[in-house]
Formats: sequence, C-alpha cells, structure tokens
Amino acid sequence: MVDREVVSRKLSQLRQYTVELRAAEDITWGMYQTDIRARAFVERYLHLAIETVLDIANHIISFHGWREPEGYRDIFAVLHENGIIPAQDLAVYQQMASFRNMLVHRYEKIDDTTVFGLFKNRLDDFDRFFALIKTWTETQ
Repeated sequence: MVDREVVSRKLSQLRQYTVELRAAEDITWGMYQTDIRARAFVERYLHLAIETVLDIANHIISFHGWREPEGYRDIFAVLHENGIIPAQDLAVYQQMASFRNMLVHRYEKIDDTTVFGLFKNRLDDFDRFFALIKTWTETQ
C-alpha cells in the first residue's frame, strides 16, 4: 500500500498552493506585466504546485514498482496505464509537465500570456488531480 501519510501531506501542500494562487485575485494582467513580485509569486506557486503533483505521482509509481517513466510527461502516462488518470485528462497533465520544463529550463523565454492564462484559468486542473489521487488512495 502506498504511504498514505506522504500522499496526504503532499495533497495538503498542493491544496495550499492552489488556495494561495486563488487568493491572489488582485493580480491583474496589468499588475502581472509590471510588478516583478506578482509575476514571481505566480510563477513560483505554479511551479511548486506542479512539482508537488509530480512528487505524488512519482511516489505512487515508485511504491508500486510500475514501469519507470521516460520523462515528466510520461509520469502521467504511467498513472493512466494503471487506472489513476482517465484518458480525457492525460493530455492536460502532460501539458502541465511541459509547462514545468519551460519554467525550469527555459525561464528566460517564459511566455507571460501563457503563465497568466494558467494562473487565471487552469487551477481546477490541480483540484482534479487532487480528487483523482484522493479517490484512488481511498480505494486501495
């Protein structure tokens, strides 16, 4: 059985990051473009949330001895293969992994429109992942 304490702690962290991002409703597009601290906050909290999703996924994969993912995008394919992520959600989480790679490795070329759009429109993806993992762990 997967270490529920580890997963629970990581899920709590994920929830906290999304709560903080949602609470930053005062960050408008104009503010995001001109205020380095606002931009840094959004980028960092999105990054932390994605890293937490990846940590949870890797923990589950490792614990169960499922096949070794070939990269961050493949982590979600492994979860899909093992019944955790439904087919209709797979591309969303693979894009999340690609976004993480852009934040980490191509930080000098970050597209502000993309980051701000994720901040304002895609936080529900984290909630969906939270629910998928919570449901899955409760049935194990």
